[in-house]
Amino acid sequence: MTDYRIKDGVLELTVEGLDKLWAMRGHLTIPLDDITGVRADPEAHASVASGVKVAGARIPGVLQAGTFVNSKGMVFWDVHHEGHAIVISLQHEHFSELVVDVADPESAVSEIQDAIRRPRG
Repeated sequence: MTDYRIKDGVLELTVEGLDKLWAMRGHLTIPLDDITGVRADPEAHASVASGVKVAGARIPGVLQAGTFVNSKGMVFWDVHHEGHAIVISLQHEHFSELVVDVADPESAVSEIQDAIRRPRG
């Protein structure tokens, strides 16, 4: 599971528990200006299109955590709970997408969308 916080124009993601070990990463900080979209993806846990594993762990249909390369570029995954994934699309970042489990996907999507629409300055 991944916890998130929006503060000072950035989205902070914290990978929790053993997911840190599997994903080989514990924290991501993304400027809100680099987020091009966010959506819930309840079927992400079963994705077979995650790409080639660069670092991390993959047990198809059970767990995907770490860095993968697919047709979109580098993608960070931390998904293993059915129905809890969100996909965050990025520009100007190392990763083209972040696919992560959150406790409440609909609330997370709404909160992140509101934050990226809000003027900063």
